[in-house]
Amino acid sequence: MTPDPTWQDIALRLLLALVASCLIGFNRQARGHAAGLRTTILIGLAAAVAMVLANLLVSTTGKTALSFATMDPMRLPLGVLTGVGFIGGGAIFRRGDLVTGVTTAATLWMVTIIGLCLGGGELWLGAAATGLTLATLLVLRAVDHRIRHENRGMLVIEAGVGDVAALNDLIQPLGYHASFKRQRADGARERIWVEVGWLRSDAGPPPADLLARVKEKFPVVSFDIEGAR
Repeated sequence: MTPDPTWQDIALRLLLALVASCLIGFNRQARGHAAGLRTTILIGLAAAVAMVLANLLVSTTGKTALSFATMDPMRLPLGVLTGVGFIGGGAIFRRGDLVTGVTTAATLWMVTIIGLCLGGGELWLGAAATGLTLATLLVLRAVDHRIRHENRGMLVIEAGVGDVAALNDLIQPLGYHASFKRQRADGARERIWVEVGWLRSDAGPPPADLLARVKEKFPVVSFDIEGAR
């Protein structure tokens, strides 16, 4: 940080923080995530303003003999990081074994770091961090889209608990496995809920082959896929 930043320096820092936050926020907005364009911009600007304020308050003369206490302005950006932790925690949702919003929370944290870098006058570091963040969100998304991962779905069929083994034998050749969850008898009909898991990338086809195979032997009531990671 420069000891005495001019208003031109401050304006440049805030403008770059606005641009960096806008680029990252536009990506999140286009993907339909909870923390979109405005949220990302506000967090980036807040971090930059806090760092600029800390820069303006930094004492360059040290504590005098008549000073009662010395203020530590660097606590201000640290407080911003703590506050963003609460915001990021609100973006994370858990439903059963499915956890979503972790990437959004990490993006908000990274935007805060970028804002602190730019607000502190480390323009090249902030620009490099922005480029790496965009590369991670854009380029690596295509790689992540092709990585095989565990998928889960809840299958409800008209069958008994004793039919779970037969169901497994039926679907295992296709790469699926099932585990019993619960059972309910509705009049003369008996239904079971089984959790089906399989390894497949997001670029792979939907599990239509699973339903086609199961329908050969069991009436299917419903099949709900838990969703993306």
